[in-house]
Amino acid sequence: MAPPVAVSPLIKSARWSALLLGVIYGKQRFDYLKPIAEEERRIEEAEKKLREEQERIYKKLSEDSDTILK
Repeated sequence: MAPPVAVSPLIKSARWSALLLGVIYGKQRFDYLKPIAEEERRIEEAEKKLREEQERIYKKLSEDSDTILK
């Protein structure tokens, strides 16, 4: 196996800069998307409660209905 080649300091600094820029971008993007996702979760929870209530009412009505098929 050949010995490792010395990497240029310019390439090293470019790699570290790209890594740090990616971390900073990721943090900013996360901070931007977090409130949107929280709002979506809140809306979904409200819709779920409404859906469960409607299902409960439907079940109760279907159990209480008198039909000749019973």
